[in-house]
Amino acid sequence: MPKLGMEPVRRRALIDATIAAIGDAGTLDVTMSDIAGRAGVSSALAFHYFGGKDDLLLATMRHILAELAADARVALKSAETPRARLSAILDVNFSAKQFRPEIIAAWLAFYVEAQRSEPLRRLLRIYAGRLHSNLMSGLSALLPREQAQTTAEGIAALIDGLYIRRALKQGEPDAASAIALVEDYLSAKLP
Repeated sequence: MPKLGMEPVRRRALIDATIAAIGDAGTLDVTMSDIAGRAGVSSALAFHYFGGKDDLLLATMRHILAELAADARVALKSAETPRARLSAILDVNFSAKQFRPEIIAAWLAFYVEAQRSEPLRRLLRIYAGRLHSNLMSGLSALLPREQAQTTAEGIAALIDGLYIRRALKQGEPDAASAIALVEDYLSAKLP
């Protein structure tokens, strides 16, 4: 019988293994057996905890989004101006914790799978809504409402687009150039 309290540890190990497996493969073309082996648990235990690969991907993306949201809350608390709030959101989205090859590969798989999975599509809408809200928290003080809305949409498209473009390249992600590109767009939109 497993030790009391091992389930959260094993679930987290499976989520971390999913991120690593998708990162190595660059796609969702990994099996539950591959993931379970990386996590050091049996395939049966992986199926017991998550029910299948789709559920494991959903849990993995929830985990990534929860970390992103927690980091954003911390960054936004220390941002003293509306403009600083915008830079804080960019810094979080392109942080070393988020903008790394295996997380980028997980995002790409998430975007693709959200086209066929309603739970993943719902999670993608939640992420998009949260990003929009965070961007509007800075933009609404700097631009008229309609202009702030379109600028927020443009920034979100740039963030998502840079993740997708990064997924298609070799080598380490360059967060500084990604941030500079979005900051340049933002500067062009602000008075």
